[in-house]
Amino acid sequence: MFKVGDKAVYPAHGVGIIEAIKSKVISGTERNFYILRIVDKEMTIMIPTDSAKSVGLRGIIDKKEIPKVFRILSEKNVEIDCQTWNRRYREYMEKIKSGSVFEVAEVLRDLFLLKCDKDLSFGERRMLDLAQNLLVKELSIAKNMAEEKMRLRLLSVFNV
Repeated sequence: MFKVGDKAVYPAHGVGIIEAIKSKVISGTERNFYILRIVDKEMTIMIPTDSAKSVGLRGIIDKKEIPKVFRILSEKNVEIDCQTWNRRYREYMEKIKSGSVFEVAEVLRDLFLLKCDKDLSFGERRMLDLAQNLLVKELSIAKNMAEEKMRLRLLSVFNV
């Protein structure tokens, strides 16, 4: 259960702030909703409180879990899928939509490793940027660190 003012992560959209918890009558049934404003975007999402977990709404990663993200990013001996870019794209998008910070880290790692071997498609470049931005935002909030500093720290894992 979230409270007003809590920070939460909504899959594929990133970190938001619970601005309100409101009741609305929909189809004759009263339901409670979290009103989540996505940070850095002009977007507000209404999420039914009773299905928040099933749609992937979760709290910010715990500080103690951040080293695991960096371990995932640092793995170099991973097998990159050699399937077509659009099949890979769908697979990576499923990971991003899962809402798991660890799966987003896997996508970022895989795309950076793939980028070393060949040019990424336009869609893959956008996905790399999305994964990077999602991680930077959440980890910088969890660590209480400036986003640019976190971005540099993430990129340093890839020697960029």
